[in-house]
Amino acid sequence: MNERSAQQVRDLFDKIAPIYNNLNDWLSLGQHRIWKQMAVKWSEPAIGSTCLDVCCGSGDLARLLAQRVGATGQVFGVDFSSAQLAIARQRPLPTNAPSITWVEADALHLPFENDFFDAATMGYGLRNVIDIPASLSEIYRVLKPQTKVAILDFHRPSHISTHTFQQWYLTTIVVPIAQLFGLKEEYAYITPSLEQFPTGREQVNLAKAAGFANVTHYAIANGMMGVLVAQK
Repeated sequence: MNERSAQQVRDLFDKIAPIYNNLNDWLSLGQHRIWKQMAVKWSEPAIGSTCLDVCCGSGDLARLLAQRVGATGQVFGVDFSSAQLAIARQRPLPTNAPSITWVEADALHLPFENDFFDAATMGYGLRNVIDIPASLSEIYRVLKPQTKVAILDFHRPSHISTHTFQQWYLTTIVVPIAQLFGLKEEYAYITPSLEQFPTGREQVNLAKAAGFANVTHYAIANGMMGVLVAQK
């Protein structure tokens, strides 16, 4: 359970929306693009399939899904931040990709029928929902049987030295850079939210409790990031 209210999270992402993409590039040295490619690959979208990106933000994962499904497929990007969706709608689509349907909605109440999607992704959203089990249950509900979701987010490294480096990087690099844009408070929240975020093993158990059968958590970026892959 996240201690922040849904409105606080929405306000945060509305505020950071104008520079969200640039900050992600600078703060990850561009590596977030590789991690997102990995998440999309592990969700196993196919040509012509219908896919969902939950907490889509400015639409990086949704666009990668669109490239995978091709012109005959469908992609829906869902977020409850209207400012993030406004930017997502403005960004150009990949070549030979379908138009993406952008939907303003809550990840805890997805406006889709049961067994609707062939694949799903979520990037840096699970840590911010106010009810992680409910969010996983909603994704489970809207996925078709035998299909997968891949969820990318921060992860607490198991090695002390790497964990210490992660804390140092967030405190001395990420927050000061964000402060230059008047967003110190908005990025300072990452560290406390990460300390409350379930570990990879705990995420696996939560996904199984939501109904998923085959679940694996992959620690990437020296354990500082992770991708939870779960099959319905």
